[in-house]
Amino acid sequence: MLENELLSKHTSFKIGGPADLFIYINNEQNLSDILKLFNLNNIPFFVLGNGSNLLVSDTGFRGVIIVLDHDFKNIKLDGESSLICGSGVSLSQACIFAMKNNLSGLEFAYGIPGAFGGALFMNAGAYGSDMSNIINQATHIDLDGNINTLNKSDMNLSYRKSLYSEKNYIITSVKINLNKDSKENIKSRMEDIISRRKSKQPLEYPSAGSTFKRPVNNYAAALIESCNLKGVSIGDAMVSPKHSGFIINTGNATAQNICDLINLVKNRVFEQTGVLLECEVKTLGDIKI
Repeated sequence: MLENELLSKHTSFKIGGPADLFIYINNEQNLSDILKLFNLNNIPFFVLGNGSNLLVSDTGFRGVIIVLDHDFKNIKLDGESSLICGSGVSLSQACIFAMKNNLSGLEFAYGIPGAFGGALFMNAGAYGSDMSNIINQATHIDLDGNINTLNKSDMNLSYRKSLYSEKNYIITSVKINLNKDSKENIKSRMEDIISRRKSKQPLEYPSAGSTFKRPVNNYAAALIESCNLKGVSIGDAMVSPKHSGFIINTGNATAQNICDLINLVKNRVFEQTGVLLECEVKTLGDIKI
């Protein structure tokens, strides 16, 4: 347990003030017990994964940050072509595990800087695929400490949404179905995807990945670029000159800098194109986009 832990250490934006308490939970039973305790006593909490799609307030979080560790970072084969991944398993780690076991279908996630719990929560995707194409079922714990399992058909999966983004359920493990293929073919596809990411995305700077959801029949980056917003900055927050769909931290950007720049982009794009961009980044603390 840590007190006043800076959340800037635990987010891909490298931004965020201190949390009152910061704790690691090692297994489902401990998580169930602590959720019941927090719920009974109205203690605010937030379950933090890899912090890759999160903007934390400069004043931090008045409550408890929970990080799922140990059992939640296990990954194993289930039959010939399925994997069970703890919600704390990183997507890239799972991609490598799948490749080593001749299993294909997860390559799209290689290089996405998130964990399985967050990926299912938002139905993460890239390069023509997403979690809905591979998910089989998931286990979660509700705020009363009950452990339950959902099948894919019950998850309401759509573009960057799931039942989990609507409910106060904590995902603990995810089962995915993959396909057999050779290590060579899988590795080739993974290398192609990571090469494309490096060439097109500003991976050299802290960010939260794609800042905006893709508008219907359009692309956020194209709209932003058409409004001459590439390279525009507020403080050390900048619309990436490399990929305008990313807002990056070029040094010591504050959460307020990021928030103000996101709102500037949304307003300018709406004024000039009539398209209202929807932010993909989640917020924590006393800041709203």
